[in-house]
Amino acid sequence: MERCKPHYKPVCGSDGELYENHCELHRAACLKKQRVTIVHNEDCFFKGDKCKVTEYDKMKNKLLDIQNQKYNRQEKEKANEDKMSLKKLLVDQIFKYFDADSNGLVDSHELSQVIKQDGHGKDLSDCSLFDLLKYDDYNGDKHLTQDEFYRAFQIVQLSLPEDQKVSITTTTVGQSAVLTCAIQGTLRPPIIWKRNKVMLNNLDLEDINDFGDDGSLYITKVTTVHMGNYSCHADGYEKVYQTHILQVNVPPVIRVHPESQAREPGVTASLRCHAQGIPNPQLTWLKNGIDITPKLSKQLTLQANGSEVHISNVRYEDTGAYTCIAKNEAGVDEDISSLFVEDSARKTRLGIGNMFYVFYEDGIKVLQPIECEIQRHIKPSEKLLGFQDEVCPKSKSDEIQSCIWASAVNVKDKYIYVTQPTLNRVLIVDVQAQKAVQIVSTDAVPVKLHYDKSHDQVWVLSWGDIAKSSPTLQVINQASESISHHTVHTQPVGKQFDRVEDFFIPATTLIINHIRFGFILHKGEPALHKIDLETMSYIKTVSLKDYNCVPHSLAYTHLGGYYFISCKPDTTGAIPPQLIVDSITNSVIGYNGDITGTPYMSPDGHYLVSIDDQKGLMRVQTITIRGEIQEAFDIHTNLRISDVAFQPSFTEAHQYNVYASSSAQTDVLFVELSSGNVKMVKSLKEPMKTEEWSWNEKNRVIVDSGLFSQYLMTPSKESLFILDGRLNNLNCEITEVEKGNVVIWVGEA
Repeated sequence: MERCKPHYKPVCGSDGELYENHCELHRAACLKKQRVTIVHNEDCFFKGDKCKVTEYDKMKNKLLDIQNQKYNRQEKEKANEDKMSLKKLLVDQIFKYFDADSNGLVDSHELSQVIKQDGHGKDLSDCSLFDLLKYDDYNGDKHLTQDEFYRAFQIVQLSLPEDQKVSITTTTVGQSAVLTCAIQGTLRPPIIWKRNKVMLNNLDLEDINDFGDDGSLYITKVTTVHMGNYSCHADGYEKVYQTHILQVNVPPVIRVHPESQAREPGVTASLRCHAQGIPNPQLTWLKNGIDITPKLSKQLTLQANGSEVHISNVRYEDTGAYTCIAKNEAGVDEDISSLFVEDSARKTRLGIGNMFYVFYEDGIKVLQPIECEIQRHIKPSEKLLGFQDEVCPKSKSDEIQSCIWASAVNVKDKYIYVTQPTLNRVLIVDVQAQKAVQIVSTDAVPVKLHYDKSHDQVWVLSWGDIAKSSPTLQVINQASESISHHTVHTQPVGKQFDRVEDFFIPATTLIINHIRFGFILHKGEPALHKIDLETMSYIKTVSLKDYNCVPHSLAYTHLGGYYFISCKPDTTGAIPPQLIVDSITNSVIGYNGDITGTPYMSPDGHYLVSIDDQKGLMRVQTITIRGEIQEAFDIHTNLRISDVAFQPSFTEAHQYNVYASSSAQTDVLFVELSSGNVKMVKSLKEPMKTEEWSWNEKNRVIVDSGLFSQYLMTPSKESLFILDGRLNNLNCEITEVEKGNVVIWVGEA
């Protein structure tokens, strides 16, 4: 028999083969010259390897195509349906068609009926509908359920309970955190995690490096930079996503001032307490171990939300140990401020701390701000302690021996490092001795210093020459140690030293005492180059090219770990909005709204103050304890702001005020950040002209005096002005101090 009539009624042969019908079986027996009988067993339907997985996938796609052709709808409707929804609809229709008896199960008999009716005998390549049972009958019961059909056609059914769309996890700094994705469903693809829309799964992150089998996100040793919003979704199914808010609590860290004081009867005494923690700590005071609250009176009051004990007309019985206790959900901290009331009390000694050091043309002045007293004048001709070198040696071309300074830093209230750009060196001043004690040679024209407290390093940026043609970065290690110092060069980025324009290292805070990374900025380059501060080596580059942003300056908050980058004007002179970079992913997460200008961050990381002189705007944003960056409030000013200083509020706990000096005018702007209230401190004389100050853009600095002192200092061209931050007014003017634009505060030395 040469051929059989085309007729599809499959039968199994005793040779293990599947035949289209009885005729084909008998024909094969003749050709093989062997006896082949019909076996009433479905096993042969699933034997053999003709239907490979790739062919099987093609068969299923063909079934979908056929069903799609049957499914006639208007093109408009089709356009509104997403791909996965359409696929599910087609599979539902195929299952309903195959399930002839509507019992929710498809068996081999029903499959053979479909093959017979639709003529699918040879048009599905090497595979047949029976291969659905071979590959996708997961429980092996010779039937296909609708779920098994969904698996066969890769229809993913995902669900997320309404009450779990947003999940809040609270942990304490230093602990581990596990974020579990609540998206469930059959055939759920791998879970994708994102932070600020940046995918985390493929990043080689040190502290987010383990994605569990259940799709959980593991964060080891949580810090405040990890706080913020995360999201999870199944790969390919972004419409179903869960938002996770990670709240990171931090135990309080406390400081009191003064640690000890002596007062005569009848005078006023004040004891202050500053605490940081997340959430904001509650403050209580004890006197000799007993709560002072029941004893509050007109004479004994609590001010600034309990952060200050104010005692008027002190009496002998006010003597005692006053303990400030700060407490929040994460822990407790305490410290003692002692008060002694005695006749002819020794005046609480100011000592060598709590002074402003002003570096100006005629040397260095050490100023006590309360009485505006000059405690010490280090003249240019004064010799270094134990050496013949002068503080500011006179060159042959100089008519008068004078000093040129560019930048200074306070090193643990023990030393002040200050650059002398025309002498290619850094001078070290010993605070205890109030003398210059050492010279450190640097590359030519050192102009900027930063003290990295975490690693006890002073970083030095030098220009190479006044034209900034060969800038370099150097580091002075063990800066607070009493040793002979020298500089070492940092590892160059891209094997080039001479492109460095600036660098940025975040400051430490009361609760963040270790900083690991900084950034180097290259001239004209739309990028940030990340450096490891400990090894002084390059790690990676964060490109800003997509945003056409050449960075100008940076600010950083540990609340969510965000860098705020101001950009230089573009080719048209327009200033692009600030960018936000996430320190966890080293990724740009977008613009900071429409905020432009130079960013400044308050010491607690809660307030971002941005200055845009072109628009005459100061814009203030709050960063919450969940790492949320909130909308700005605006302060319009034509002051042309030169510099900004933050000072803790004297009326509210956990709040800051800001002072801003002008590069052209005689006024200082005061802003209460919690309320937006504004005041001007007037008539501080004109600053030196911008062209007279070559070393940076701040021709009139303004410098605060730490956590507890109420004074600020700002220079004019020929004077110094000390402001009283508690009273918001001018405390005094010190004349005959020319170009005193390098100022350092030294606290409790």
